[in-house]
Amino acid sequence: MIFIAVKWRIRPEHADTWLDEVADFTEATRAEPGNLFFDWSRSVDDPTEYVLLEAFTDDGAGPHVSSDHFQHAMRTLGSKVAERPRIVNFQLPQDDWSRLGELQLDD
Repeated sequence: MIFIAVKWRIRPEHADTWLDEVADFTEATRAEPGNLFFDWSRSVDDPTEYVLLEAFTDDGAGPHVSSDHFQHAMRTLGSKVAERPRIVNFQLPQDDWSRLGELQLDD
């Protein structure tokens, strides 16, 4: 799996509507055959920061970046972000989330 985390700093005038503004992009990406998840979260400390966690099958990231909806998003979202997003990505030998072993649950 290719795991990607992207920090997006949004211009303040778009921060409250950001999820609506990326809804079509999000829906189209989630429908891609190689997409495993594509989830946005808003920072509790900074209302202009969103974190996108996404994962693709090993063969799924290339078609995602080449897709029409990705290309459209990259052309149109730039005017709504305050800075170039920051990204980390990893190739992981799994295809889903693992369970946190350190936390013991009460029965």
